[in-house]
Amino acid sequence: MKIYRTVILPVVWCEYETWSLTLRSKRRLKAFEKRVLRKILSPRSDEGTGEWKKLRNEELNDLYFSPNINRGIKSRRMRWVGHVACMGDNIVAYGVLVGKPEGKRQLGRPELRWEDNIEMDIQEVGWGNGLN
Repeated sequence: MKIYRTVILPVVWCEYETWSLTLRSKRRLKAFEKRVLRKILSPRSDEGTGEWKKLRNEELNDLYFSPNINRGIKSRRMRWVGHVACMGDNIVAYGVLVGKPEGKRQLGRPELRWEDNIEMDIQEVGWGNGLN
């Protein structure tokens, strides 16, 4: 568990905190987390029958009390936005955060932007009206 918390989770968080997460990628991250936790914590021997069995999701949640991987990504993403917003106008990262790209978007339904993810995170937490 120490390796999972100190090596695997920070790598995943650093990778995904700057990406825009879709519902599909959130599901994949959750499945990745469950798969890793099952490798670490199971298989377990059943007390009654003595047979080996995989842990179910409820049993995994009882054994692993930490918040799920998607919440960790949201909290780190919001912390990063706070740091960048305090930097000021002359920093490149601030320009990337508030800047608008030139050109047209592709036809069809627009893809979810990173800014949209931040807006949803702020609404979820209840911190006011978002970035605008």
